[in-house]
Amino acid sequence: MRMAKNSHTQLSSGYPHVNLRPAVQVMRLARLGSFHQSRLSFMRVLLRRLKTQNWTFDRPIWRIDDKGVGVATYRASGPERSYTLVAFAHDLPAEKRSDRVIADAWDATFALFDGEPTEEDIERLSKNVPLQEAGRVSESELSLSRANRSVRLFEYVIDRLSRGEQPELDVIEPVGYLMRTTAVYGSGKFGAADRDKWADRDEFVGSFQPELLSVWLTRSFTLDLVEHLARVRAPDTVVAMDKDIRRRFGVGNSTGLGMAPFLLNHPALIHSWISAREIALGRVRSQQIAAPDAVSKFRNLMARAHINAMDWGSAHPLQIEKIEALRNDFTLMVEHLKGDVFESELPWDALYRWADRTLSVEGQEQIVSLMIDAHAELVDDLPATMQANESELFTIDGMSSIGNLRREIEEHYGWTLSADFSNKEAIARVWYVSEEKLEPRLGERFEEPIEPYEQPLAPARDAAAVYHALEGWDEKDTVAEFLMKHPEHRHMVRRVQLVAFLPYAEIQDNTIAADMLPIDLLRCKLSFFGATKFDPRSDRWVRITMYQGAPYPEELSSMDPDDLAYPPLVTT
Repeated sequence: MRMAKNSHTQLSSGYPHVNLRPAVQVMRLARLGSFHQSRLSFMRVLLRRLKTQNWTFDRPIWRIDDKGVGVATYRASGPERSYTLVAFAHDLPAEKRSDRVIADAWDATFALFDGEPTEEDIERLSKNVPLQEAGRVSESELSLSRANRSVRLFEYVIDRLSRGEQPELDVIEPVGYLMRTTAVYGSGKFGAADRDKWADRDEFVGSFQPELLSVWLTRSFTLDLVEHLARVRAPDTVVAMDKDIRRRFGVGNSTGLGMAPFLLNHPALIHSWISAREIALGRVRSQQIAAPDAVSKFRNLMARAHINAMDWGSAHPLQIEKIEALRNDFTLMVEHLKGDVFESELPWDALYRWADRTLSVEGQEQIVSLMIDAHAELVDDLPATMQANESELFTIDGMSSIGNLRREIEEHYGWTLSADFSNKEAIARVWYVSEEKLEPRLGERFEEPIEPYEQPLAPARDAAAVYHALEGWDEKDTVAEFLMKHPEHRHMVRRVQLVAFLPYAEIQDNTIAADMLPIDLLRCKLSFFGATKFDPRSDRWVRITMYQGAPYPEELSSMDPDDLAYPPLVTT
């Protein structure tokens, strides 16, 4: 059964209405590539839920030797179930350390076990987890991952602690992590449990919750390991890391094109993410007055986000330009907020409209996140909607008429119909899957012999192709009749019918154009994860930081994880 056409607005019933932003505004790559983490981001949703459900945490096993090699386990225990991160630390030669997906050895490897592993389980995992793709895990594991050290910072911290000194924040902040993951696999990959096994568990409602639990526990292992090695080096002078400094370390992540097609391959899921964010913004903008508590929180968060922007560094020219624009935007925000901006009618809507007129897209989306963060009571029901049963939407309605299909394309893909797809610049790129690693890749259509292997990741071109193929068909003919003669268009007809009911499901840009930036796809997805300090190393791969500032497991019961999403204000 398909959803009602405007079902994305039904979630906001009971709230006064400012119209949601239209898909034609939101679903452009430049805007998606400027999203920031927010209260709806999956890392923060996970920690908030674990805290609310009173989960407890411990480290049952620590068998790490003086060289930093061995195994450790981190257990999370909840009301009904427990999960255990099994972490293997390795002695990796410097020449083998690589963030590339073709690497075959890492500083540390991990599996998230469903329950509490026996010694036999740990022995089985020790023979497979360090091999990653070359090994196999079982339905008892929910995720498989690996990480490499940030070598200079890792050694710097060991040296400082071993000499009885704390690491300096101005050295920590530009990097923000001691280890970075290069892949976190779940949902059935390499033998791990399929999503169906755990999707209905209360603690995992939403998206990517097991994988992000694994990353959060990995953070604890990383800090425990560096303190362990400092104690080994100088047991008489070593000091434990200050808790506030410790919290400024997150987990890095290095990811590339393997993640980029996700937004295209999962349109229903992406609609659920974007829709929740837009509904949250709509609810805030619809408030008739600005509650004093919300205003105070917004001002505090804005000041801290400003610090984050000043700390944010990148070596990539495009990201440097965006960061500079954001810093300039903060200057404008500070000046604007000196006025009586919260005294007008619909004050949050007025603030948003000012940002829309005045700031860069980067700054506009930063304000959106801050407005959402300042209104927990309005938005905290929405993460439960940020998932999708995509199999329910897979069936094509073959009895629908050609006239209806033509109108759906005109309404939702009209922007593609004037494009000239005979122009080489419009079709310059090809998405394909590498034979060696079965990972998505992006190649040059007119420079490489890869067109026969093209994946259906060009909805703009393909929608226009369907529309033109409909010429000469009677309005009353059926979609089934059309597809019997043109089966090559099945994938796009299915997509058109889905987008007609899920307006935020489709990116409204040409994803094979010569000037398309894959990093915009990466930024969008990673912002929903909750990543910060987005640092592209090219237009195709990026480093980010996860959980920087978040509480550790032993701190969760006494801290608000959402209050730690931005750096603290400096007090004098």
